[in-house]
Amino acid sequence: MFARLKEVEVRYQELEQLLSDPAIVGKSGVYQRYAKEHSDLCPLIETYREYEKTSRRIEADQTLLKDSDEEMRELAREELPSLQEALKSLESRLRILLLPRDPNDEKNVFLEVRAGTGGDEAGLFAEDLFRMYARFAETSGWKVEVMSSTPAGGMGGFKEIIALIAGRGAYSQLKYESGVHRVQRVPVTEAQGRIHTSAVTVAILPEVAEVELNIDPNDLRIDVYRSTGHGGQSVNTTDSAVRITHLPTGLVVTCQDEKSQLKNKHKAMGVLRARLLDLAVKKQNAEISETRKNQVGSGDRSERIRTYNFPQGRVTDHRIGLTTYNLENFLNGGIQFMTDALTTHYQAEALKHSG
Repeated sequence: MFARLKEVEVRYQELEQLLSDPAIVGKSGVYQRYAKEHSDLCPLIETYREYEKTSRRIEADQTLLKDSDEEMRELAREELPSLQEALKSLESRLRILLLPRDPNDEKNVFLEVRAGTGGDEAGLFAEDLFRMYARFAETSGWKVEVMSSTPAGGMGGFKEIIALIAGRGAYSQLKYESGVHRVQRVPVTEAQGRIHTSAVTVAILPEVAEVELNIDPNDLRIDVYRSTGHGGQSVNTTDSAVRITHLPTGLVVTCQDEKSQLKNKHKAMGVLRARLLDLAVKKQNAEISETRKNQVGSGDRSERIRTYNFPQGRVTDHRIGLTTYNLENFLNGGIQFMTDALTTHYQAEALKHSG
């Protein structure tokens, strides 16, 4: 590990020199690439330098233990345990920072929430979950833009809602939210007061730039039609809604939230690119190994990842066994502790397999 750290530090110093070179500063594309690499390495190098500094202080204290002055020896004995604990913590942090980076971590995400089993209750809970993520995004300083939505019916809620969440690190924070979210509560229509169980699926897909995924226009069928609202009534007098079908995979994306056909097409293509990349990643993961998929989370829609129990005010994440009894705050966007715990868990899993 430390040989690798030395190599990284040499590269970091090279980048510092390059970034101060007038010839490089004048080339905006090259400069930006070097600046990003420098920025990415900064947390690792700062931690490594703190590790080295702490290590030197421990060596100095160990030398002082041999000193003839009793007062100096006592000072060293008092300081050593906290320094050794700090060194251990820094080493753990270094191992995590050396793990291969997920190239999608800094990207914006498409959030897809769909009602599953449970009828009206599932549609209402899909709306609850969307609101939860939207509020979390707001507190994180991210922007939320609804791409498309399908109302669930008379009781309200959504059959499906897709939104773009734009902000630095959105994918790294939300990527472990993919899966089946189960809700247990008494529906408003339940006269007997019986608890019903419903399910909603969540998918988190990184936004894909056009240059990352080449889509052959011949593989697309694009249909335009008149936008409709609740009950099927027309809400637009022009054919502005867009449906894009990717013929090789059968994926279908629709968008009718904008009055402009061009804007709807642009939004729909963004969602399609994200879904196609998701398919490609899943295929690659399956080819590598079924077991290794679990290291980063497969996002398998059939896997129940979390339960929201309203009678008990409880939220339980089944992957890490973490439970909170503050359901109201959780659904109001207070999910940071959960996303942090999931990140820590999967980093620990990755460390086990890193040798």
